[in-house]
Amino acid sequence: MTSNPPSGSSTPNPRFTSQGKTAEDLLSTQTVGLVALSDFRKRRAEALEQRERDAQDALLGVREPLKKKKKKAGTPKLSFGDEEGDESSNAPTPQDPISTPTTPRSGTPDLARKKLSVNASVGIAPKAVTKSALLREAQTRETLRKEFLVLQEAVKATEICIPFVFYDGTNIPGGICRVKKGDYVWVFLDRSRKVGAELGVGEKVNSRREWARVGVDDLMLVRGSLILPHHYSFYYFIINHTVGPNSRILFDHSSEPPSSTPIETDSPNLDTYNPLSSPSKSKIVKEIDNKELEGYNDDPTFTKVVDRRWYERNKHIFPASVWQEFDPEKDYQKEIKRDAGGNAFFFS
Repeated sequence: MTSNPPSGSSTPNPRFTSQGKTAEDLLSTQTVGLVALSDFRKRRAEALEQRERDAQDALLGVREPLKKKKKKAGTPKLSFGDEEGDESSNAPTPQDPISTPTTPRSGTPDLARKKLSVNASVGIAPKAVTKSALLREAQTRETLRKEFLVLQEAVKATEICIPFVFYDGTNIPGGICRVKKGDYVWVFLDRSRKVGAELGVGEKVNSRREWARVGVDDLMLVRGSLILPHHYSFYYFIINHTVGPNSRILFDHSSEPPSSTPIETDSPNLDTYNPLSSPSKSKIVKEIDNKELEGYNDDPTFTKVVDRRWYERNKHIFPASVWQEFDPEKDYQKEIKRDAGGNAFFFS
């Protein structure tokens, strides 16, 4: 029985085919995109040399895996330079394998290691963030916070003098009110109300009775041309150095604690102290004179105590027409004063 010859179009068994690439295969893969004939001849010569070396290695029994040529990124396919020099430099040899990128283990200097080294120009060395370091930092922060609160309370407890006048179209001398830096505006208005009742400020005969009916909400504190709200404290204006119109500080007082505080000279004796006894009236407290306090020499006309009802009736008349309520977000230094009609004043 005769066997049919194998068809040429049948798929060959990969077990019986050569796994190595022939010179034609290498030439077909390396000549893709070439334009010049000289480049094609050079690649063909390299493919033939590679085939001869593979044949010699097969005879000697040396089987080395074929190393693919690493293509350089960005290398143009066309070259108009010295082709012979390129051929001698690009042709791989068995003694000189294809160069690989250097690594830190090869003994060559590593640039990445230099970049990760410690910067000697930095004066402060980084600290390790550990639990103990975080605990010490939290304790230090808490200590500083308590020290600041102590200083803040000392500043708020410092007394100042505020000379003022009562204003109802004319300046009526009011005197001096002694308040603390931590007091609110309504505290000053309440004390000024008592001063007005004592002095009998007003045109009516029963002015003291009228002052007794006046509440704190019926009074206004005008500092310069700003109406200060009742809920603001003097400490707010002092610590922030708030500047009003005409670049004048509203309360030009020190924000530092005083060097000395009033001291009670008559301290109780614990051996003879009787808690059921009435307090002694001879208790003497060393107080600071008003002349030694801040603000004693200020201009009284800069601080006005105004009846709100009078202001509502006359706020269209100068100078009440230029008074405005204090706004912490507003920059009064760049403000242009205007009247109710929007016309700018000719004076600053």
